[in-house]
Amino acid sequence: MKQPLETTCNWTGKTALITGASSGIGAATAKLLASKGLHVILTARRLENLEEIAEQIKNAGGEASVVVADLSSSTGCEELVRQLNQQHILVDVLVNNAGFGWYGFYADMGWQTAEEMLQVNVHAVAHLTRLILPGMLERRYGHIVNIGSIAGGFPNQGVTVYSATKAFLDAFTTSLHRETRGSGVNVCVVRPGPVKTEFFQKTRTQPRSGPIPGEVFAVSAQQVARAVWSLLERPRRVAYVPWFMSASALIELIFSGVIDRVGPLLLRKQPKATG
Repeated sequence: MKQPLETTCNWTGKTALITGASSGIGAATAKLLASKGLHVILTARRLENLEEIAEQIKNAGGEASVVVADLSSSTGCEELVRQLNQQHILVDVLVNNAGFGWYGFYADMGWQTAEEMLQVNVHAVAHLTRLILPGMLERRYGHIVNIGSIAGGFPNQGVTVYSATKAFLDAFTTSLHRETRGSGVNVCVVRPGPVKTEFFQKTRTQPRSGPIPGEVFAVSAQQVARAVWSLLERPRRVAYVPWFMSASALIELIFSGVIDRVGPLLLRKQPKATG
């Protein structure tokens, strides 16, 4: 008889650290986990936003704390963990959500933007995980949830560096998931399709024309947050949002030749303003 997957029923007293919690997926995840009884630690650069979200959580009966950290800095992760250690906070759940995207031709992307994206989307995830994982392994308990994207396995025009960072996240998660199996620590990744966050708002100011492909099909941040919760309740390596996005890797494998030809037609520079 097949044994049911292990679940954790009582989350009261557990602590979740959520990066990039000032808006979007991070904020939605913080609110959901707090409603389930976890003490959530909100971290990002924007103190005012963090305090507002923490206040909303407390007003709803949850427990939330704020720790400001700049993960775009090479020392941001160490400073964040130092603050946690000073407050004697042990992290039971780490949600690596902080990240951002950029839409347009890679040749038009400023190197400073690309470098910051690599720092936040890749370096910060690897560094923060390295700082927190040993404690989880020692206690033989913990959950690490990385917020990836279908772009990691379905790279396309306009999101060159973003796709590369998410591909790293997929490989990083898979390897760690296999390394930690049986240790009491679960490492997993959420791979959503387009999500209704600040990403689309910010990219409207970047060199392009027309809507971003997939924007019309974007899911809510709350849907992604529910996927995070499902991975905590029923640990497994990956969850797609929505579920049918799991076909994206197969589409890339079968139709890559067609995409090579049709995809670039979706990305065109905006015509220069005249007059």
